[in-house]
Amino acid sequence: MVTIEAGIGPHSRTLRTDLRGAVDDALDAFFTEKAGLSAGTAMEGVVEALRAYVLAGGKRLRPLLCLCGWQAAGGSPRDPAAVRAAASLELFHAFALIHDDIVDNAAVRRGHPSLHVSLALLGRGDHRARNERFGRDSAILVGDLAMVWSDEMLHGSGMTPTQLRAVRPLLDQMRSELMFGQYHDLLSSDTSPDVGTALTIASYKSGRYTVQRPLQIGAALAGADESLLDACTAFALPIGEAFQLRDDLLGIFGDARHTGKSTLDDLREGKGTVLMALALRDADPTQRATLSSLVGDPALDEAGAAQARAVLVATGAAAKVEQMIEERLRQGLAVLDDAPFHPDARDALRDLARAATVRAA
Repeated sequence: MVTIEAGIGPHSRTLRTDLRGAVDDALDAFFTEKAGLSAGTAMEGVVEALRAYVLAGGKRLRPLLCLCGWQAAGGSPRDPAAVRAAASLELFHAFALIHDDIVDNAAVRRGHPSLHVSLALLGRGDHRARNERFGRDSAILVGDLAMVWSDEMLHGSGMTPTQLRAVRPLLDQMRSELMFGQYHDLLSSDTSPDVGTALTIASYKSGRYTVQRPLQIGAALAGADESLLDACTAFALPIGEAFQLRDDLLGIFGDARHTGKSTLDDLREGKGTVLMALALRDADPTQRATLSSLVGDPALDEAGAAQARAVLVATGAAAKVEQMIEERLRQGLAVLDDAPFHPDARDALRDLARAATVRAA
């Protein structure tokens, strides 16, 4: 992996940092406008909770990829309208994360309480269960609000009607594909996962939602033709799968101080990841019995998690996933050599691909 990591340019990293700051500024300005409209109403606290949730952290990968797509088709990545359009994808991502945390019963996101946990503190009941129910119900509504505001932010970005029409089918596809991936994820938690199904989930949740569609959305807004959009796909799908595979490893082997999420949640939920599918496929009877008794247990503690991690390593599953990440990263980077992208966009995409898939625990 060292040879892949080498060569990330400092200029590209600086630009990525600058653009992430510009995206955050656009989001902050949007929330300031909404805060003014909700001041003095019951929604004031909710808007502030959503604002804090969105701006608390995150890689801003989808907005940055959107800006890379815009640049690939000849646009300036610092164009204010492009930045606002790209930032709207972060609001949609917030909607997805809020609902995902409810489904997964995850208490922490990005090192902070999940939104349904934060909103439970606004409950007025005297019973903990009642306040927790209020927090979950409120978070569902606030997640829906984030999705609505995502659309509003895009349409108020300054893009022309022609540009918005060009991007509409891609937005529709992205949203549908995410829901398909999430539903497959739910199904996989109730069955023993197989590698093919787990890779399908990775393709929907990250190959398409995280990388392909944001990249294509930016390119389409800048007037990209079909050949450029196809090149986006050829790059995005392997990089997106590599990103999801890395995320699956970090979800179990990562350091919560760096990842901002618990390393117990995926094991407790019994996530049907490629990592788990490989381990179950290659495990001996004793190893399989160990995983079956531990994975999916909502009360799993750190001692049990350590046993599960040991099996994931002993079966060779963790090493195989590392190899799959490297193969997909090489495949995606190779596409950039001949892609009809602006040279600066190629450099930015190389940087983003490495940053998203070669991540320290």
